[in-house]
Amino acid sequence: MGSEAELTALDRLPGGASRESWLVRVRHHGTEETLVLRCDPPGHVIESSREGEAALLDAAAAAGVPVPRVRWVERDASVLGAPFFVMDFVEGETIGKRLVRDPAFEHARTELPEQIARALARIHAIDVGLPALAFLARSGTGRTPAQIELERYRDVLRSMAPEPHPVLELAIRWLGLRIPRPEAPALVHGDFRIGNVIVGQEGLRAVLDWELAHVGDPLEDLGWFCVRSWRFGNDHQPAGGLCDRERFVRAYEEARGARVDRAAVRWWEIYGNLKWGVICIMQAQTFLRGVPNVELASLGRRTAEMEWELLELMEESR
Repeated sequence: MGSEAELTALDRLPGGASRESWLVRVRHHGTEETLVLRCDPPGHVIESSREGEAALLDAAAAAGVPVPRVRWVERDASVLGAPFFVMDFVEGETIGKRLVRDPAFEHARTELPEQIARALARIHAIDVGLPALAFLARSGTGRTPAQIELERYRDVLRSMAPEPHPVLELAIRWLGLRIPRPEAPALVHGDFRIGNVIVGQEGLRAVLDWELAHVGDPLEDLGWFCVRSWRFGNDHQPAGGLCDRERFVRAYEEARGARVDRAAVRWWEIYGNLKWGVICIMQAQTFLRGVPNVELASLGRRTAEMEWELLELMEESR
């Protein structure tokens, strides 16, 4: 756009406890355009790069995954106080409760399980050997992705929790005794769920929020999609509040062209509840350290919900 661009509006988009998104309206050469700016809020805990997130969006777009188009990447933190990138604005709904309940999305809900499964299969088919993706965290030798992820959140829990969490410790032990056979390493989105997609009445329009992406076991994403928190109260449809687990897994298998181990997906779902419980503790700690964000504070109390879910899932899966 150059120096001729004029900023006409700047509004903080709702949500985003670990990243900030801003709606930006600019006018240049007589045309007004709506864009989205992504940057790190002050005091954030989860470490990732906006340059890396932009590279992931570019790779996803090339693989046929519906994502916003990246327009600019700014590495210099002095410009806005943190590195950022700008991408196209995609019209649609992201609020999970509306997506799984609102009559306006009734048709979309009939299409979304297969659309989302196809998008996920395309993500997992992205070549992680691309030079632009060299920054991604990868599994070391001698340990499976499941072992690495479990140890990662065990260590975070023990270093950050301000009080004991015996249920989370029990889940760590339970999961550690049942490590699944790993799938071939693939690009894992890391936060693939309802709430991180843009949906229109026709269905899926874009996949968002790539800051937790890494190279690992692709079944991690399938399990995470089924975590109870991402059903938004529609618990009779455990796969994202949209359908049963089997329909979603079969749609993924068809898109990926490979059989999926249901027991391994279940392991990753149980792990996902542990992971989310630990992340809620992390968000609460960010608030306690002085970041004045009501969402961070409210997330802290949700750890108890994950603990209850973990007890039920471990009992069901004995």
